[in-house]
Amino acid sequence: MNKKQRQTLDKIFERPDRSDIPWANIESLFEALGADILEGRGSRVRVALNDVRAVFHRPHPERVTNKGAVKSVRRFLQEAGVRQ
Repeated sequence: MNKKQRQTLDKIFERPDRSDIPWANIESLFEALGADILEGRGSRVRVALNDVRAVFHRPHPERVTNKGAVKSVRRFLQEAGVRQ
């Protein structure tokens, strides 16, 4: 995991929840953690990490995630055994 991916992980676990994390950075983090990423229909992204699966929606037309999406990503990472 590089420095930028580590910073993204720190931002995801930060409180209060952030709403300024670019989705591309989150996908890069998933890849660094070894997740399988599959394109779904439309803006859907299917992610599997450590036998935990989730479906996320890429934000559009914005490029940054909202607080609800950050909470979902945090919960997914915690269920997959990823800690800050």
